[in-house]
Amino acid sequence: MKKIALGLAIILSVFQGFAQKSELGVMAGASFYLGDLNPAKVFGMSKPAGGIIYRYNFTPRWAIRANILFAQVTGDDNITNKHYERNLSFKSPITEIGVMAELNFFKLYNERGKNFFSPYLFGGIAVFSFNPQAQAADGTWYALQHLGTEGQGFEGQKDYYSLCNVAIPFGLGFRFNFARYCSIGAEWGMRFTFSDYIDDVSGTYYDNQTLREQRGSVVAYLADKSEVKHEAGVGRGNSTTKDFYSFAGVVFTLRFGQMDRSCDIRTNVKRKAVTSHN
Repeated sequence: MKKIALGLAIILSVFQGFAQKSELGVMAGASFYLGDLNPAKVFGMSKPAGGIIYRYNFTPRWAIRANILFAQVTGDDNITNKHYERNLSFKSPITEIGVMAELNFFKLYNERGKNFFSPYLFGGIAVFSFNPQAQAADGTWYALQHLGTEGQGFEGQKDYYSLCNVAIPFGLGFRFNFARYCSIGAEWGMRFTFSDYIDDVSGTYYDNQTLREQRGSVVAYLADKSEVKHEAGVGRGNSTTKDFYSFAGVVFTLRFGQMDRSCDIRTNVKRKAVTSHN
């Protein structure tokens, strides 16, 4: 709740002063990820997601939108990857701040007698944070990035990956305007990311005995959960592809601010004659 309240305060402070072309609301739905531990199962192991949305309608067809969204994604070789013998699993929180353009297929109005519904497309850019975690044999959850499960941090190996990255959101939705100030709709959007580590899996196995000696038995276990440990250099993930994550849900917004009268042009209004008395 504190995150949502903070996000609401930020959006209001940035966009206050806009006229009734502005909308503020919430999104509630589900999220999932596609990557090495879930290569193809759409909505596999999906989890609740939601956040805050601000929309500014330039015209009845075009709008720009900002959002702060929160989710959790998860994957498991035994559930979303056909019981792959690698036997890895993870969960990760996702926080996204994004800006997108929306294109309505039809002109969209809140006014009586005019079109009040339309499908739409959206696309833009976002920054997101994540923090993959996995469960050890004793049931304890560990954050994985600083453990270097693929040998990150050892001499001659890759550096530790960043927990912040960039994504390209794109998707489609369907929206209804009703009453005078309200809008409700449903949308589904994918996020192409420039990271292959949302699940902490990307490259090759590092020597498990070295991990055990240098970083402990927990790290060695989380790096390779298979009964027969893999040799160093064997593929642990597919480094040629990047991870995706997705938001799908219902969006409800309210218009706010003062009435925009910039186009309130009245015609056929007769002026009263001005008379003078001497």
